[in-house]
Amino acid sequence: MSRICEICGKGRTIGNSVETRGKAKYLGGVGTKITGITRREFLPNLQNVKTTLPSGETKTVKVCVQCIRSGAVRKQVKNTPFKLVHELNTNTQKITKKITKKKSK
Repeated sequence: MSRICEICGKGRTIGNSVETRGKAKYLGGVGTKITGITRREFLPNLQNVKTTLPSGETKTVKVCVQCIRSGAVRKQVKNTPFKLVHELNTNTQKITKKITKKKSK
């Protein structure tokens, strides 16, 4: 279970590693020849991601990169996003108005 995506179930796949020798025909050679075929495995690109579950708790999950890109998994928000400068200016203007009103009274 360590090399399997917990969302889509993608795991290892098995294929061939092909060894060749010779020069390609389009490069002026006689052509390439296959000298050996051995089995190999292709592993998925798994990442450990902290996600927020619908119940509100956070959990570390092993997820493939395709699931992260497609939006099947949402990362945990560590910090709140920054506020725009315009919003900060309007808030400070409101605060300064309140302070000046209090001082004038």
